[in-house]
Amino acid sequence: MKKFVDKRLVIVVGIVLVACSLFSFKGDNRNFQISKNLDIFNSVFKELDLFYVDTINPEKVIGVGIKAMLAQLDPYTEYYPEEQSEDLKLMTTGKYAGIGSVIRFHKNKNHVVIAEPYENMPAAESGLKAGDVLLEIDGKDLTGKTTAEVSDLLRGEAGTSFMVKIERPGTSQPMEIKMTRKNIQTPAVPYYGMVDNQVGYILLNGFTENCSRDVRRALIDLKQKGATSLVLDLRGNHGGLMGEAVEILNLFLPKGVEVLSTKGKLKQASSVSKTTKEPLDVNMPLAVLVDDESASASEIVAGALQDLDRAVIIGTRTYGKGLVQIIRDLPYSGNLKVTTSKYYIPSGRCVQAINYQNRDAGGRPERIPDSLTHVFHTAAGREVRDGGGVTPDIKVKDEKLPTMLFYLVNDDVLFDYATDYCLKHPEIASPETFTLADTDYAEFKEQVKKSNFTYDKESEKALKALKEIAGIEGYMEDAQPEFEALEKKLNHNLDRDLDHFSKDIKRLIEAEIVKRYYFQKGAIVQQLKDDSDLKEALKVLADKTAYEAVLTPVAATNSLTSSK
Repeated sequence: MKKFVDKRLVIVVGIVLVACSLFSFKGDNRNFQISKNLDIFNSVFKELDLFYVDTINPEKVIGVGIKAMLAQLDPYTEYYPEEQSEDLKLMTTGKYAGIGSVIRFHKNKNHVVIAEPYENMPAAESGLKAGDVLLEIDGKDLTGKTTAEVSDLLRGEAGTSFMVKIERPGTSQPMEIKMTRKNIQTPAVPYYGMVDNQVGYILLNGFTENCSRDVRRALIDLKQKGATSLVLDLRGNHGGLMGEAVEILNLFLPKGVEVLSTKGKLKQASSVSKTTKEPLDVNMPLAVLVDDESASASEIVAGALQDLDRAVIIGTRTYGKGLVQIIRDLPYSGNLKVTTSKYYIPSGRCVQAINYQNRDAGGRPERIPDSLTHVFHTAAGREVRDGGGVTPDIKVKDEKLPTMLFYLVNDDVLFDYATDYCLKHPEIASPETFTLADTDYAEFKEQVKKSNFTYDKESEKALKALKEIAGIEGYMEDAQPEFEALEKKLNHNLDRDLDHFSKDIKRLIEAEIVKRYYFQKGAIVQQLKDDSDLKEALKVLADKTAYEAVLTPVAATNSLTSSK
């Protein structure tokens, strides 16, 4: 009997040892695979460096390899070498040291030009104007230099000085200006103000360091000016710091409310965020404007306010970025922005729209179709969905701008006209009242025609592609008359297009002109005059019944549950 028990014990121990060895092998195998492939990569590069016919740039080649590796993951995990550290800093903090101006490459001039000096910054204070051509920096010729190359020369340590030689439209001789770099903070809130007797408006451009403090100050000021309701504009806001999103939510929600949770592979990547301070106002009617460029932290704010029935969301569906990144330091002052978790807003949904783990035949990540999304419920019981961004409570038709406008902007035609206009007009009316006169638009049209402006029409491209397919499939001969008739209909008619799209073109010209005199704030005020999303927000905020109806479910469930 004892021998039998001993024998069973040996068998059990043997099984345990085998299981442990298998488990150990599994872990060792993964480590082996990592070590093996790193050795292979190292050997491949060494062989190339030794035997390849041309000299290899190690930083460039290995950098491409790193980017290719990261391209197999999600779209937001990125490598930043030392020379791009300032770009990462600007993204997270909104801070850099330079002259404080937007610059752009002008194709016809083959130089970078000043596009938009920031108010009260070195560029504006030294007298630089939009349209100024940058010829030299400290004697270094800038002909053909890219925007990135010139930007690197303009940036540097705060307090350092340099000489810039410019060519100003309307003057015959180049000018030299001494400039001193300064710490620049791009404003997270470039504009706020009253848009109605009782409605305040706050534009938030990004979730950078301390942006919640700026929003708080703006809200307090607006309330003191008589604002009883608020429009928070998150359109074009690509996100930023998650903590700042939570702080902004704390302005409008009671203390102790769960607004966000994250789930990741590591324990430290999983967390729950609640409001921790006394709010400024939990009752003020609130409308949030969003569009397809509202992403990440913007979606946390808009989505949480929607889930908690605290605001009416207006506009178009948001981008759909439901992932969280952290910054990891790498050797030699590099950085890795790496996705560590997914975030979930109060209803329990994740708004991630791209399934980066599944890719199409071309290797591109697939967007989650609406048919595969799941229903969740707000605190009051309204239905909301995951997997495709935040869908607005009130949808506003997305304005499709004609292709022609892209070319007018991209080819500097509109920019050059604004420069010429400013030379002829020392001052203009206020942003609230300024409009481009019909005579001025007629002058613009003539300038466009004299510039030999051309542009591609998407309809013409599509027709060309269709003709090629018809030829391959043998339909071209029979359909030739119809193709010819359609081709005549779609033929370029510059005069017609300039008249047909005059409203849209005028709006862009007006915005470009206004910011030359009143900087960014002026341009924002000018654009808000004819803003369909804002009009919809003012309409619903003015009607208490309509506002409450939006936030009331058809059949309340009073729970935050998912029907997955």
